[in-house]
Amino acid sequence: MGQTIAIISALHEEQAGLLALMPGQRPERLGGREFWRGQLQGHEVIAVLSGIGKVAAATTTAVLMERFQPQQVIFTGVAGGIASGVAVGDIVVGSSYLQHDMDASPLFPRHELPGYGRSRLPADPRLLALMQQAAEEAIAWLPRQLGPATRTAFSLHSPRVHSGKIVTGDRFVATAAESRALRSELGAALAVDMESAAVAQVCHDYGVPFCAVRTISDRADDQAHVDFPAFLQQVARHYSGRMLETALNLL
Repeated sequence: MGQTIAIISALHEEQAGLLALMPGQRPERLGGREFWRGQLQGHEVIAVLSGIGKVAAATTTAVLMERFQPQQVIFTGVAGGIASGVAVGDIVVGSSYLQHDMDASPLFPRHELPGYGRSRLPADPRLLALMQQAAEEAIAWLPRQLGPATRTAFSLHSPRVHSGKIVTGDRFVATAAESRALRSELGAALAVDMESAAVAQVCHDYGVPFCAVRTISDRADDQAHVDFPAFLQQVARHYSGRMLETALNLL
């Protein structure tokens, strides 16, 4: 018997790709969001858009937990690459999550989550390994489906999968100065987004396995806006659908 798997997407394009794989899905509206129920690879899947930012992501996840009681939660979206060697078209599978704008000092050390005694929350080890495998399959598959012009436009000739820390905050990091500051402050962080660490915190509270997978859409610098809509349509949504289909087949 399959599991109940929640898949949270950041953007409509990614959710559309997932829903296309789930014929007969039906919506249920709660907390201002539409939760789509369907079947994929023998599992019951609950698909929902998180909205942008930590509060929207946390609200979505809390409603998800209370209403649907998922056994696994996967977040799929795009992010900015901040580590050296993390390029546009690569995939980052988050092994841990930190809120880069959490600062309750001097009561707590900078970045530490008050009441948790830690700043980083880990991904579930089994789900992490599974998503790494699904990501490796996706980067081998997608370039073969794209024309030469698209591969050249996004430098998708040799995409890579990375696993490591994803940092989250309520601002879109879009300048080289901001990216450098995050690298200096947080060291080994691979990518920056606006939702993953918030979802990780709610999943931690409910004791539900979680992993986030992010396609790198930009380098989180002064060129962060270049060709973003085209990247979503031509690359990110295909990566997302392929990874999720593979991952649920492996669960």
